[in-house]
Amino acid sequence: QVQFVESGGGLVQPGGSLRLSCAASGSTFSISLMDWYRQAPGKEREFVARIDNTGRTTYYSNSVKGRFTISRDNDKNTLYLQMNRLKPEDTAVYYCKATTGSTTYWGQETQVTVSS
Repeated sequence: QVQFVESGGGLVQPGGSLRLSCAASGSTFSISLMDWYRQAPGKEREFVARIDNTGRTTYYSNSVKGRFTISRDNDKNTLYLQMNRLKPEDTAVYYCKATTGSTTYWGQETQVTVSS
């Protein structure tokens, strides 16, 4: 079983930055594929970024590529999402997700609002 505590969300002006954190409990974090997803009001949940268990391979959606950076610290059991040059369309509830084998765990939501 894996549980998460997400933090770092909030209100930021367009062009600003935020860093989301997702701290995991449990012993399987270091072998888990980790993702960030988001869901904007009235829209479906969408993939944002992925990182493999070693931290060496990452993937991004086209909408965030070049602005967001996913990373992880396996010693701290923590996943991060550095979000730069934020846009109003990045406003959403963000979730982390762990996949270990055939099992998936979702983190709690954290709200990101980009507005002037």
